[in-house]
Amino acid sequence: MRKMDNEQGKDNETSDRKRFSFRINLFFFSSFIIFTVIIVRLAILQFVDGPQLKQQEASNVTKNVPLTPIRGTIYDSTGQNRLAYSTPVQSLYITLSKNYSDNMEQLRKPDKKLLPELENMTQKLANRFAQYGNKDEPQMTAEQIMDAMDRNYQRFSGFTPRLIKTNLTPDEVAYFMEHKSEFPGVDVVEETVRHYDPDTVAVQAVGYIKSYKSARETLAKYKNIQKSMSAENDPGLIYMDNESVGFDGLEYQYQEQLRGKNGYKTVPIDPRNMPEGVDSVTPPQKGDNVYSTINKEIQVKTENAIMDQLRWLHTHAVSGRTHPYAKTGFAVAMEVDTGNVVAMASMPDYDANYWQTGTISKDKYEEIKHVYQNATIKNVGSGQSGQHPDSTVLLGSTIKPLSVLIGLEEGLFTTNTYYQDTGAAYFGRNNSSRVRNSSGHVYGSMDPATAIRHSSNAFMVDMVGKRLYNKYINNATEAQGINVWDRYMKEFGLGVSTGVDLPGEFKGLLEYTDKGESALSRLAYASFGQQGKYTPMQLAQYTTMIATKGKRMEPHLVSQIKDTNGNVVQTFKPKVLNEVKFPDAYWNEVIRGMSTDVSAFNGFPYDFARKTGTSQQSVGRELKDNGVFIAFAPRQNPKLAVAVVIPEGGFGAWSAGPVARKIFDAYDEVYGLDGVPKKKDAATADSNAVKQP
Repeated sequence: MRKMDNEQGKDNETSDRKRFSFRINLFFFSSFIIFTVIIVRLAILQFVDGPQLKQQEASNVTKNVPLTPIRGTIYDSTGQNRLAYSTPVQSLYITLSKNYSDNMEQLRKPDKKLLPELENMTQKLANRFAQYGNKDEPQMTAEQIMDAMDRNYQRFSGFTPRLIKTNLTPDEVAYFMEHKSEFPGVDVVEETVRHYDPDTVAVQAVGYIKSYKSARETLAKYKNIQKSMSAENDPGLIYMDNESVGFDGLEYQYQEQLRGKNGYKTVPIDPRNMPEGVDSVTPPQKGDNVYSTINKEIQVKTENAIMDQLRWLHTHAVSGRTHPYAKTGFAVAMEVDTGNVVAMASMPDYDANYWQTGTISKDKYEEIKHVYQNATIKNVGSGQSGQHPDSTVLLGSTIKPLSVLIGLEEGLFTTNTYYQDTGAAYFGRNNSSRVRNSSGHVYGSMDPATAIRHSSNAFMVDMVGKRLYNKYINNATEAQGINVWDRYMKEFGLGVSTGVDLPGEFKGLLEYTDKGESALSRLAYASFGQQGKYTPMQLAQYTTMIATKGKRMEPHLVSQIKDTNGNVVQTFKPKVLNEVKFPDAYWNEVIRGMSTDVSAFNGFPYDFARKTGTSQQSVGRELKDNGVFIAFAPRQNPKLAVAVVIPEGGFGAWSAGPVARKIFDAYDEVYGLDGVPKKKDAATADSNAVKQP
């Protein structure tokens, strides 16, 4: 019995040892797992999360407050005339060092003395503005100043400086600098205000500015900038709500180059997100300067020529009547070899200084809303829908050089083919449709060049429109001829982007693609310019392509960009977008035909190629005659191509031709159509050019 008890005791002791050993092993294993997890977590904190946490820690004690960047200058081609520039102004900002909001009890115990303290400061500021400010301007009231302070943080964070007043007078600057201790948180900061040439030079091409806050609500470019801000490491590239940004024209197109980099103030803040301590300032960097191809002297003379011609059309009868509804005019002058746009006029224009502060009053906007857009590249309405044509009109007879080129290239006729013009052409079922020449003229026997010179509608319909349709009628689709026509149009820059360095370009209205009419009818009318509406810029590029015999030059308005020290940052060289290779005989035939009589060019010292156009369109149940004119000079070794459009101006030779003549004369004086400027002191004349009222 005793032996059995001893054996049982040994078994229990062995079992206890095993349990103890298991518990010890489990404890050490658990400790190992816990310490492993802790070590791994520490490693992650040190090497993975450490930099980010460090940055977050830093951001909890300092904030970067942007300072307005200094925008670069836009010069004309001479580099002497500033088309857009910025000048310094002094602005008063205030940084709220205390929490004056109505909800301050949520952050700390309310202090009833704070709000009266702020009200006292606003009244003192209002008194000093009234005492030292510009007496010719309305002075800010204490209520307006209180609103600008945004004490309830509806627009700004606690540490963000509030703009109270800009364009301080020297007396205001002196006072606030001297009495800074009396106005806690007040700073006088130098900023810039944007100015535009007072002669209103190419204002729609130069563009205008708006506040970044307003721009990002409209333009995708600025929406995307806002989205990427959180990932931006350089505080100098952060955009501010009240910062002015380019909204159209060159101001928009070259926003990044013109903007520069904003400065910023590094502000220490406390846990309540309120400023404390001493801040440091990194000054803004001035943006690059943009040098336009626009020449002020040529541009001003172009603008004056359009307005003079409009007045002339209102008071002088052409073909027995005046043209009182000719209220707008558009012109583009483009160098043939370089693609440089030396003049781009959309008239009437306006004073871009209306946008000077990045905003515009309602009254001013109502005044300019139909003229502030660039109608040389956009389809702009006159504001009287259904009564007057938009800026993009049918090309009329200016399409005929291209029609003849298509006919020659497609083998529809040769340079030696003669056509008997009877004054009209017929097409359709049982020849039910008729197209007549202007005024019913009968020209008799003519070759292709003569058809262009006389502007024969009948030739274009019979020899181009109908024959192109018949050539492809047996193909799988009746509209194959339309597709062929469309291909040629786009190869010559009609119906596609010209590539000009401006935003919002209109590609044209291709009416020949409208399936509401038969393919034959569309080709017939397209052949003499009644089935496509294109911009003056597209017309100028198309004219340049005839002058170069097939090279479609990219138009551009900027020649180079320089930094603030005058170092060249970027140079823009001539660029050929595409090239159409036709036999020289075709080009020569067409250019020979571009010799229509235009009385405005009497005495012009150069042989030049030109084509007039009078496009008719139904507007408000009436037929309107739009004047269109294209030309390049000299005919041999061409230097400049010009396109002019005068909606409701009547015949192109009378309405648009005189404007083109003045543009060529202006270019000849400054640069020389033969390479020799006719004005000895062209640079001085350019700087003295003034827009007529």
